[in-house]
Amino acid sequence: MMGTPSGRTRQDILEWLKDPAVHFPASRHRDPAETGVTARAVAAKLGVPRRTALAHLAFLNRLGLLRTRRVGCRTYYRRDEIRIAEVARMFEKGW
Repeated sequence: MMGTPSGRTRQDILEWLKDPAVHFPASRHRDPAETGVTARAVAAKLGVPRRTALAHLAFLNRLGLLRTRRVGCRTYYRRDEIRIAEVARMFEKGW
């Protein structure tokens, strides 16, 4: 998953979501560190169409590495730090 070009993109997304306030601008009504970020914001940062960003975010969400939150008609994405720590421990132990 992480050795492919798209894997590198997913690593970047996870890294950016560690501190979203640094990597994504705050909107008028939402703080990215508090609420999370939208697929549109991730797409803009990656320089790809929103659909491509959604595919990466959906994959990370299916793995359980991201949490989603619906606010109105938008979905916001945040890291699931507990799940990420669990996965890291599995890799440290040799799977």
